[in-house]
Amino acid sequence: MRLYTAIIVEDETPILNLMKYVIGQNRHFTIIGTFTSSLEALSCLTELQPDVAFLDVEMPRMNGLELAEKICEVSEHTKIIFTTAFKHYALEAFKVYAFDYILKPVMPVAIDRIANRLIKLHRTPDERQTGAASIRCFGGFEVRNREGGLVRFPTRKTEELFAFFLCHPGQDLSKWRLADVLWMEMIEDRASHNLHNTIYRLKKLLKEQEIDIDIQKTHEGYMLEPADHLYDVLEYGRYDFSLAERSQDTSKLEQLWSLYKGPLLEGKDYLWKAPLEEGFCKQYTVLTRSLIQLDLVREEWKKSEYRLEAYLSLYPLHEEMNQILLDLYWRFVNKEKIAKHYAKYEAAIRLEMGMEPSQEMKSRIVSYLA
Repeated sequence: MRLYTAIIVEDETPILNLMKYVIGQNRHFTIIGTFTSSLEALSCLTELQPDVAFLDVEMPRMNGLELAEKICEVSEHTKIIFTTAFKHYALEAFKVYAFDYILKPVMPVAIDRIANRLIKLHRTPDERQTGAASIRCFGGFEVRNREGGLVRFPTRKTEELFAFFLCHPGQDLSKWRLADVLWMEMIEDRASHNLHNTIYRLKKLLKEQEIDIDIQKTHEGYMLEPADHLYDVLEYGRYDFSLAERSQDTSKLEQLWSLYKGPLLEGKDYLWKAPLEEGFCKQYTVLTRSLIQLDLVREEWKKSEYRLEAYLSLYPLHEEMNQILLDLYWRFVNKEKIAKHYAKYEAAIRLEMGMEPSQEMKSRIVSYLA
């Protein structure tokens, strides 16, 4: 699966936050920087070197069109995507080599269109002949066929069964375990009958949608064989996370980090997913911590700041990551950011958990703001 690094430049914070969410949910984009100022974005461009830049057209001091011209000079490979509320900007936008433009409000379908254009642009001759289906389990559950179309499941149980298989790849799962997971309230014979029918529906769907994943019959049950098909949960399962904190292979860590779009099967009320969700969250935390350490060693401050913000957008009450972000603000003597972020964290932890920040954090904040 192709991944593209992206920055967003938008001077209105509510719109910026919406764009971060919409673009961040797309499996092909990893956001490495967000800016409310064109000048700030330009100052970080040499360090970030993004594949894609989403630019608001109308901004103060230096508008999006002017910024695009500067980006073309500094980072020739960066593709420019303009965001605007006005169609009449389109022709002018393409004069400065814009790759595409999106009308506000930015919607997922528009980001999908941009991703598909980028993928087609970078396909090898072999890839142009045969596409590949895609699966996302982090931050929701999404299955797309070779043409990029969203796969619709015939029943909710068919969808849940496939999700369970995907979270246990290569494991021999007894039919009684599967029946108990999906129909725990039902008598054995009826549950077994339902499982048989649901397996049939799932195998039929995978064949119709040309998804190269096989559900094999075993002696006691069934097994999902992913063959050469990679997806987020499978890649996490194959990586030895005990090596992450010592690894210097930034590209692999970045690739794994970018796959995590949110908690496992977010929005699905599957009872069996809770321990798996916790485990993947811990692995994502290890990745984030390892990459931040590498960012700091290389003095890539903006990357580390964005990485922390991305993590905290998913897990806002994580004390360690909040403290690292506050330490980063202190490094640059930005008392305003320290005070603002700490106040936000303090309010959130009181509201959500009925707790106070730790005494250690309180003491450090007092010293930072002194």
